Amino acid sequence: MLSRLAELDKQLFLALNKDLANPFFDWLMPLLRNRFFWAPVYLFLLVFLSRNYKKYGWLMLVFLFLTFAFSDYLTSGIMKPLFERLRPCNDPGFNNEINLRIACGSGFSFPSSHAANHFGIALFITTIFYSRFKPIAGLSLVWAFSIAFAQVYVGVHYPFDVAAGALIGSIIGYLTGTFFLTLYKDKIWKPEL
Repeated sequence: MLSRLAELDKQLFLALNKDLANPFFDWLMPLLRNRFFWAPVYLFLLVFLSRNYKKYGWLMLVFLFLTFAFSDYLTSGIMKPLFERLRPCNDPGFNNEINLRIACGSGFSFPSSHAANHFGIALFITTIFYSRFKPIAGLSLVWAFSIAFAQVYVGVHYPFDVAAGALIGSIIGYLTGTFFLTLYKDKIWKPEL
């Protein structure tokens, strides 16, 4: 069963990594997974939350950081060493079949920390703001999905790695967002008069 899943994962990987290959994606996908590329988004969150919600905005940022830290620690610090799955670009029987578009890295592959961290952020933001701004769900999920997809396209993660990371991050983001709202909802979303 596990060997069949691993084979399916490799087939999906090749479909995304090789079959979808094109010059535009070859240019775009390495950018999407680069943490510096998204610096303006992180800066926007910092300024938007701190200016519009004052003390509670700073508390949102603390919870957002905790969401990121917990999802990163769980995936990188606990799960990757536990599963020890090689990245596709480091897999000796497979790495000659892939298109590697960035440096491979030496860490393990399962689950994807990039996917966990960004889906955690996306679900936290969605959970907090969905009642006030419904489009936030689509915006944040497309953002997180694009980063996760880029991980596969550039050759450093299998699809199941990013799917597991997305699930883990989504659960963590939803839980921390719900906990934040439980504590502060009445203070940040004052009842309409």
